[in-house]
Amino acid sequence: MLSLIIGLFVLGLVFFFFELIVPGGILGMIGALAMLGGCVLAFVEYGAGGGMLTFMIFAVLAVACLVLELKLLPKMRLGGGLFLEKSISGTSQKPAGERDLIGKECEALTTLSPTGLVRIDGKQYEAFSQSGLVDRGTRMKVVDVDNFRVKVNKL
Repeated sequence: MLSLIIGLFVLGLVFFFFELIVPGGILGMIGALAMLGGCVLAFVEYGAGGGMLTFMIFAVLAVACLVLELKLLPKMRLGGGLFLEKSISGTSQKPAGERDLIGKECEALTTLSPTGLVRIDGKQYEAFSQSGLVDRGTRMKVVDVDNFRVKVNKL
């Protein structure tokens, strides 16, 4: 029975190791279940004292694996490629504009049906016409600004 308990712990550690390489949580959960199964067998076979000792060993090994994964592995040559070192900053679309655009006049660069492009102070913005279909070249006024576009009405 001792060899089965040790085998479950070794199997759990192997699954924990592969969880470091193949993230997703499934292998880690299988490893934890294998090690907990070893703890249950130790409780059944050796009583409360043996079970608690086995559970303490399980807890120390689980914490050691976590420390290895989060602290030591990124600094090692093996784990250097598994962790991101830089973050990417950026947005999917430039902001439409500031609130100070409200009230300014603009010119439709394209037909707004009801969206299109307008020029405000020499800059191009995506716009939404609250007046419906607007022909190219029409003079308009900005009435609101949201995250992605300006809202305009005919003058």
